[in-house]
Amino acid sequence: MKNLSLQDQLLKAGLSNDTKAKQIRTEKRKQAKKQHKNKVEVIDEAKQLAQETKAKQIEKDRALNVQRNKEAEKKQIANQIIQLINLNKLPKDGDGVAYNFTDQNKVKIIYISEQIRNKIIAGRLAIVKAKASYEVVAVEVAEKIKQRNEQLVVVLFTEKIDQSEDDEYQGYEIPDDLMW
Repeated sequence: MKNLSLQDQLLKAGLSNDTKAKQIRTEKRKQAKKQHKNKVEVIDEAKQLAQETKAKQIEKDRALNVQRNKEAEKKQIANQIIQLINLNKLPKDGDGVAYNFTDQNKVKIIYISEQIRNKIIAGRLAIVKAKASYEVVAVEVAEKIKQRNEQLVVVLFTEKIDQSEDDEYQGYEIPDDLMW
């Protein structure tokens, strides 16, 4: 009973009959003869479907891996930015001068010393967004952050203001004894 083929087991169970079994056997023989005689590969639909399914699954897995890699890269960049800010931020002065700036069309205030304020205006320091707060960092650090995520650099003056070109009255001397 152990060595019975599936076909014999189905016949004994009454799920199939002899005529169906004979038809299947002859059909298999004919396919084998055609394949041997013509050396033509008979297309097995089940194999073809299985291969297509496997190919689709492989493509889906590749796309998923690409997406995971992109997300991991974004997390890595975010961690690099946080680390840059934490290592290079300058201390804030709670009793210092209020410095107003805009972030996404909203006016924000940061309290810094007069010296730091002057350096920001001169273009030697910059203000960057660190999660929920704002930090003051060196321009070089701000440039590195800007390469990774441009939206986090809030205040960065790169152009030096040259007043001599815009000044209409540069040829006129202001008298010392002028009273307003």
